[in-house]
Amino acid sequence: MRAAPGRGARIAVERFVRELTRIAGSMLSHWKKRLVQLAVVGAVAGGSFSLGTFAVRQVAGVPLAAAPAPQASLTSSDSVPLPALSSAEGPQRASAATTFLGPNFIADAAEKASPAVVRINTERVREVGGRTPLEQFFPEFTPRRGGMPRLEQGAGSGFILSGDGTVVTNAHVVEKADKVYVTLGDGRKTTGKVIGADPLTDIAVIKIDAGIDLPTAPLGDSDRLRAGEWVIAVGNPLGLDHTVTAGIISALKRSSNEVGVREDRRLDFIQTDAAINPGNSGGPLVNIYGQVVGINTAIRADGQGIGFAIPINKVKEITASLLRDGRVIRPYIGISMVSITPELLRELKENPDVAKLPQAEKGVWIREVIKGSPAATAGLRADDIIVEVDGKAVSEARQVQELIGARKVGDTVSVSVQRNSKLSTFEVRTVELSQTPLS
Repeated sequence: MRAAPGRGARIAVERFVRELTRIAGSMLSHWKKRLVQLAVVGAVAGGSFSLGTFAVRQVAGVPLAAAPAPQASLTSSDSVPLPALSSAEGPQRASAATTFLGPNFIADAAEKASPAVVRINTERVREVGGRTPLEQFFPEFTPRRGGMPRLEQGAGSGFILSGDGTVVTNAHVVEKADKVYVTLGDGRKTTGKVIGADPLTDIAVIKIDAGIDLPTAPLGDSDRLRAGEWVIAVGNPLGLDHTVTAGIISALKRSSNEVGVREDRRLDFIQTDAAINPGNSGGPLVNIYGQVVGINTAIRADGQGIGFAIPINKVKEITASLLRDGRVIRPYIGISMVSITPELLRELKENPDVAKLPQAEKGVWIREVIKGSPAATAGLRADDIIVEVDGKAVSEARQVQELIGARKVGDTVSVSVQRNSKLSTFEVRTVELSQTPLS
């Protein structure tokens, strides 16, 4: 039998442990200090313990939720009778540090969102011109007829926003459609009615009658996104229903010009390398918690792995207006403008036949004033350089657009311009921007 250590030996061991713990405490953080203390005591006392849980968290090779899933913000700045939108219930902060997403976190996220993803098919009849060969050869003997009808079909994706059948998609998916058909995730097919569409943000709302308590997609917060985050695209590319692709957020706040769409689109885009193809338009881009953070809307045909989505916070704002008014009411003054940049000045110097140089090296250059518009009535002219709006300095066309867009229809906006080296201010009364079809 082994003899127990004497009293003197125990005192020496205890002093050694205290001294070593004191040294470790001055060098390590609180939690590391506790581990060192346990390790020393265990070693001296001849005991053993496992750090298996700690080791797994470091080498398991799967993402660990460092923060709880962001809570969905479902309120609008406007008082809107929105349907009961789905909310996102993420892990509580207290348990976030121990929440594992698991090796199949992409499949888990897609599984949460997929039941709410729908396929949208559209039809429209167009009259196309044309005469038969006989009519072309003897036009004077054949009466002129109207165009010949031609059936055009389109397809896209969407997702159910509320259990009563409110569906969100891209405006270009349902543009000029005579008939809209919606196929639910469970295979049921129904017709849809376009409640409203906004060409400038490419967002549309459809209503379907398929019962109540339909599966919905929880909404996330696109303002909290960061480049490099995992995202998943769910949709029906090329007619392949419920296709799931994954990638990361490549960049945020891409402008319309960078994306290559209409320059008057009034929003920034999320760039992703998750595969997006024709038919994905209108489908959700979701985060690792299965929350919708964007609507897939465009790809760059001249590249690979370059797709774009509309941020979900913008979708919430536009959807609220469409549900309330059937359209988005925006103020308008009637100018075409461009930001003056070194690149623009260089191009104009190299190609003087394109346009004359602006009379400034910075500011917002008015290229055209629409005849009869509020800007024309107020006295603004082409080639004026906008330097301030409502007393706020501007250097980009986007800033002018945002400042005027923040006002209400009928408000008067002060626009200060540089003209012939002189500064002048004009009071412009806004009117409602008419909705124009997508081109």
